[in-house]
Amino acid sequence: MPSTGHSAQEQLPRLLHSGPFHLALRAALAARGLPLHRVQHRLAARGIRIGVTSLSYWQQGARRPRRPESLRAVVALEQILELPQGTLLRLLSAPGGPGEGAARPPARSYRALVSVGAAVEELLAGMELPADGGLHTVGHHERVRIGAGGELLGRESQHVVRAHRDGVDRYVAVHHGDPGCDPARVRVRAVENCRTGRVRWHREAEVLVAELLFDARLRAGETYVFGYGFEDGTGARCTEYVRGFSYTGGQYVLQVRFDEAALPVRCRRFSRSGPSAPRSGLADLTPSGRHRAVHLVEQAVHRGILGITWDWA
Repeated sequence: MPSTGHSAQEQLPRLLHSGPFHLALRAALAARGLPLHRVQHRLAARGIRIGVTSLSYWQQGARRPRRPESLRAVVALEQILELPQGTLLRLLSAPGGPGEGAARPPARSYRALVSVGAAVEELLAGMELPADGGLHTVGHHERVRIGAGGELLGRESQHVVRAHRDGVDRYVAVHHGDPGCDPARVRVRAVENCRTGRVRWHREAEVLVAELLFDARLRAGETYVFGYGFEDGTGARCTEYVRGFSYTGGQYVLQVRFDEAALPVRCRRFSRSGPSAPRSGLADLTPSGRHRAVHLVEQAVHRGILGITWDWA
């Protein structure tokens, strides 16, 4: 990995010839001594709007430019970085090299986890965010609040993550509302050690994705604790809450609390292999807190779906 302008200059010809793309781009940036914000300004002067985050992902190997606007940016980067025409574009036509997915753990796509997975992936692609955010969950404690009408009022998360690559500085949270949910009215709350970034929603799919920007940029192996939440209350009466897991991970705790005016008659935990698969592992849950709350604890989550379902009558 090039660490100085001198070493980057020495490695640049080889990387431009053999790739991979992200290391060639990183070496070219270092050799020219151009920080990403200056590159962004030069692209903007050419009428190309690419965020610093996307440029950072490209040079980390977390994502490869594929959209027409992104490919226009690559052509302009060759000019800005004084590279021979077509060198970076040629590397993009080759398969991703080491570090561009090879070291990532296997993950399940959003389509395999939630019924609105296609909409989620469309939103992430539009934001040029990688499906793999570079984070593993060490621990996640989630609290869900159900209102007097049986609606999902909101949820809060206390999350502990570990980075599995350098440069990770954000987490993407997904909120899928119940039927009738208006994602434009759902409010994102950054509670602890993070702040809200971009928020996008898909009205027909009743789903919202939100960037939570960390207060620090993580190195591989570092852990981070942050808290966030969603305020909803726009959907119809609900009968379950589920969480999809793309990766195996650490402990997950889910607590569902009901309003005293609307208490269910039965609550059970369950798992699913996918959004259309039947429920399995059904087990009754004992209420606590004057019969207002139930919870589940999973010491080590597996890829798939976990949730709590309840009967109103």
